[in-house]
Amino acid sequence: MNDGGFIDMINSFFGGAVTTLIGAFTGRLMWHSGEVKLGNRRFFGKELLWEIPVAVGMALIGEAAARYIGLSQPVSTGFVATLAYLGPRGAEALLAAWLCRKK
Repeated sequence: MNDGGFIDMINSFFGGAVTTLIGAFTGRLMWHSGEVKLGNRRFFGKELLWEIPVAVGMALIGEAAARYIGLSQPVSTGFVATLAYLGPRGAEALLAAWLCRKK
């Protein structure tokens, strides 16, 4: 029996790659749901299909960034979900702010 948290359980059942994708899809679904709540989208509209490549891309970017800064599980999955929620433009703004701070 796994004594860890939810992310550890998902990790043990499916492995790290699927856990990362679940985190990314969850982040995009949270953002999409917010847009639905604001009335900018229908929940089951064509826009939902466009979230699939964004989620996969953000999973790849988020996992690479998490590894670069030394995050381990389950923190890296939360990091991926956060970046996926922010999306490409939000991640770009976050990266620009971080790079400007490093100078």
